[in-house]
Amino acid sequence: MWETLLSLHMLQERQSPPMYAGWRARVGGQLDPSLRPLLALAPPKGYSPDFLTPDIGAEGLQEGLDAIRHTRTATFRSDLAELARYQPHVDNRFKALANGEKAAVLDLSGKIEHYFDTALRPYWMQIRAAVGAARVSHGKALARGGLEALFGGLHPNVRWRRPVLELPGFTVDRDIRLAGRGLRLIPSFFCRRHPTLLRDPELPTVLVYPIDPDQVRLAPARRTTDSPLAALIGRTRAAILEATADGCTTTELARRLGISPATASHHASVLRDAGLITTIRIGTSVLHTLHPRGELLVNQ
Repeated sequence: MWETLLSLHMLQERQSPPMYAGWRARVGGQLDPSLRPLLALAPPKGYSPDFLTPDIGAEGLQEGLDAIRHTRTATFRSDLAELARYQPHVDNRFKALANGEKAAVLDLSGKIEHYFDTALRPYWMQIRAAVGAARVSHGKALARGGLEALFGGLHPNVRWRRPVLELPGFTVDRDIRLAGRGLRLIPSFFCRRHPTLLRDPELPTVLVYPIDPDQVRLAPARRTTDSPLAALIGRTRAAILEATADGCTTTELARRLGISPATASHHASVLRDAGLITTIRIGTSVLHTLHPRGELLVNQ
């Protein structure tokens, strides 16, 4: 969810770093006009509603979208009122959402998913690989030298002066006391210039920070259905393998590939038995994710 929000910021930047130029040109040309309201919700500078980045969104896109669909009306109202302080025109545009009207909430989650499919899904394996490399690097720094080593190499705008973590350069001067709460560190592909935080200090505390610019390389992923992998295991199974990169239920697989749920379930079972995907049951749904073996195949 953070990558979705921050990519919306990047899409609107007047002077974005050169490594994003090709992505902005491609996505800007493909963006459905119906998704324009998302740009108003996520202006490139200033406040963006905290409800766009629910903490459960760290578990995956579908979990984040579900959290948005279950956001309290009071949260929509307060976050949109805060946005209106900087973007006065949004008051009337998002009145139904501020009132928590079900149709407006479902429309928002649908637009976010549509935007993700257009702007991020074709590049998701690259984004995951770059962010994963940053996570491993900083995890090793923590294990090797503790908090001093971790925060010392996180970003130039992060300073650790035990027991205070300082973030100079923020437009808002404030103190956040963890009071026993943890701090979630989120390396981000689309976060640029400065680390960022949620505005509401009562929400779970996160610090989103840019990854090393040298890790940023964006080009549309090669279509699995046209790859040697497709010739090896078949186009449908190759497409399912690619789709499970960020987690998919059987129903979602069927919808994305235009096949029946029974067919999607059959192919997923074959891939699971081959050790390429992992399947777990969550309530009434069955969630499929890539096994490391499958990820190696997709990345070839």
